[in-house]
Amino acid sequence: MGGGMGGGRGSRVSAGDAERQREINSAAPPVPDLGRRIAELFRPYRIQLAVIVGLVLISAGLGILPPLITERVFDDGLFPPDGSPDLPVLARLVGAIVAVFLVSSALGIVQTLFTARVGNQVMGDLRVRLFSHLQSMELGFFTRTKTGVIQSRLQNDVGGVANVLTNTVSNVIGNTVTVIAAAVAMLLLSWQLTLVALVLMPVLVVAQRRVGQVRARIAGKTQESLSEMSAITQEALSVSGVLLAKTYSRQRAETERYASENRTQIELQVRQTMSGQVFFALVQVFLSAVPAIVYLVSGWLIARAQGQGFDPGITAGTIVAFTTVQSRLLFPLMALMRIALDLQTSRALFARIFEYLDLEPAITDAEGARDPSDEPGRAGAIEFDEVTFRYPDAGADDPPTLDRVSFSVAPGEFVAFVGASGSGKTTIGSLIPRLYDASSGVVRYAGDDVRELRQEALMDRIGVVTQEPYLFHATIAENLRYARPDATQQQIEHAARLANIHDTISGFADGYDTVVGERGYRLSGGEKQRIAIARVLLKDPRLLVLDEATSALDTVNERIVQRALDGARSGRTTVAIAHRLSTVVDADRIYVVGAGRILEQGTHAELLGLGGAYAELYAQQV
Repeated sequence: MGGGMGGGRGSRVSAGDAERQREINSAAPPVPDLGRRIAELFRPYRIQLAVIVGLVLISAGLGILPPLITERVFDDGLFPPDGSPDLPVLARLVGAIVAVFLVSSALGIVQTLFTARVGNQVMGDLRVRLFSHLQSMELGFFTRTKTGVIQSRLQNDVGGVANVLTNTVSNVIGNTVTVIAAAVAMLLLSWQLTLVALVLMPVLVVAQRRVGQVRARIAGKTQESLSEMSAITQEALSVSGVLLAKTYSRQRAETERYASENRTQIELQVRQTMSGQVFFALVQVFLSAVPAIVYLVSGWLIARAQGQGFDPGITAGTIVAFTTVQSRLLFPLMALMRIALDLQTSRALFARIFEYLDLEPAITDAEGARDPSDEPGRAGAIEFDEVTFRYPDAGADDPPTLDRVSFSVAPGEFVAFVGASGSGKTTIGSLIPRLYDASSGVVRYAGDDVRELRQEALMDRIGVVTQEPYLFHATIAENLRYARPDATQQQIEHAARLANIHDTISGFADGYDTVVGERGYRLSGGEKQRIAIARVLLKDPRLLVLDEATSALDTVNERIVQRALDGARSGRTTVAIAHRLSTVVDADRIYVVGAGRILEQGTHAELLGLGGAYAELYAQQV
């Protein structure tokens, strides 16, 4: 993101055009049981689908009537056997044609309404299902996946299959029924002309499959490129990204990085647009040529019949009706080919969507998981029993982040973990609320293995304040209510007073209705941190985890926030992950962590008396 990475990424993309071209031509990922999985998306809307199918069948059946009536218009109304137009018959037949078109149009409007509703509801369900599934994924998934890529799956990929979800069912049923009915009508009119009209259909079907395969490959690469563009946008145009680019004068490099991916996207879009044009041009030529060929063959059959003295069964009305029905056949066939192409193209998009839906969260509730105990003598207690932890993406030869760590924290105690960066103290704070699971050993809350507790219930009892608090682009009150949506204004203000931020908020022109800006950038670091503390206090957890909560603040703000934290610790168990030892000198117990192990433990005075690692850290800071 921003400065250093901007130029490198831009250079790599520009130099890799040949490699990217090979990727574009690679096969799209396979989609297991695609048809079944798409059909399952429509399962909740079976009744609406039944109505759509009924409307489609009626409309398709009505669509065949006008050509058949047209034959009677010519043979019975305009050119009857006696040679004089029969106006009453002609009027009735024309009226019938108009009535059929009116009914078909009305049914089409209703069908479009039902189709649009069902299709968009299915697409909305898919988007929410994907979002909900991503919410269930473990923290590690998000630390190794770009936010922009995740956003692209939700927006671009689901949006890319919108046409398939909203139109496929009605179009497939309607066009299939129309094709079958038209083929039957054509056979009834003239089996000889039917053979002429359908002779090239197998060739077109084979060509369509080849085109679809090419478009599917390009569609997959198009979505990958869109994901990369979303990631670049999210990184470079966030407040932090813009600030980094400006401070390192990398705006031009960031623009080139985006422009490079944009050039790739343009190339892919052009290729996707052009990939089927030759095929559809050939289809269009065929559609235009078939009526003329029908006229030619009809003339040949009539001339041959007259020469041999038999009735060919082909009249002017037959020819007009046949060409009309033939157009009713070929256009639905072309539509079905387009649908087949869309489905083949969408394979890559469905693959990307189902790839995420098929991900199994690494951390889930065990069968029969229960709520943690709230008994006064147990609630808030923490125990690590020979806990070893290795991050999932760590190398096989890398040492574990934590190595057989054991300790216990009684309810209401204030303990601190200190040590150098990379020692493993922050990992301890992540294992307590089960953001990760221990590789071996047991982490217990209130005497129970956290893997046997419901995650949601466990998190309800734990509050976390991080070094860099996250605030939404919303008002202060809305950010606070995130912890407790039903909180009253009095409860919000009480939490703010405990966090030593109420007077500051009251001094703002809009008070609690002040909009904090993206990630809270309109507030100072100390103000953001105290609002985060107030948010945790509004939650009122049994256990408070403070992860470097003051390390990014200056001395004055650190003291202000520290007073707020002192108030927040009252009446609850507190685990502090600290870099600045001055913030934990009054802890009931301090653990010194190094190389994934607990090196020392004791009070501040006891550890200074040992003259070991803690005394050395303290001497360096003082």
